[in-house]
Amino acid sequence: MLEETLTYALIMVMKTKRNQMAAALVPLGLHSGQELLLNQLWREDGLTQSELIRRLGVEPPTVTKTVQRLERAGFLHRTPDPDRPRVSRVWLTDAGKAVREPVEQIWARMDEELLSAFDPDERDMFGRLLRAMP
Repeated sequence: MLEETLTYALIMVMKTKRNQMAAALVPLGLHSGQELLLNQLWREDGLTQSELIRRLGVEPPTVTKTVQRLERAGFLHRTPDPDRPRVSRVWLTDAGKAVREPVEQIWARMDEELLSAFDPDERDMFGRLLRAMP
């Protein structure tokens, strides 16, 4: 039975965590997944949409829609690249910069909740196992 596989258990944990994350982001005015795009800009502001697509590993329409929604919500804005007029760069606004700390706190809390049943050695092992997965 599928329910007895580790893959099923992993998918169920992922769905639960994604729903919890989505609920935690609502008060910040964000939808699940938008914080991943913002995170790329927190690391390096002024990326092109092509760079965001490459870094996030998603399809172009996903980034286009996410950028448009975050722009409408006031978290970022786009400007033409001075060297390549057909290319636009995506920049954080003050609001986009301001949600960084709350988002990072939410992710840290989610990690703590995820690992709460494990002792420190198990936490380390769990992290190593997850990062080793293909």
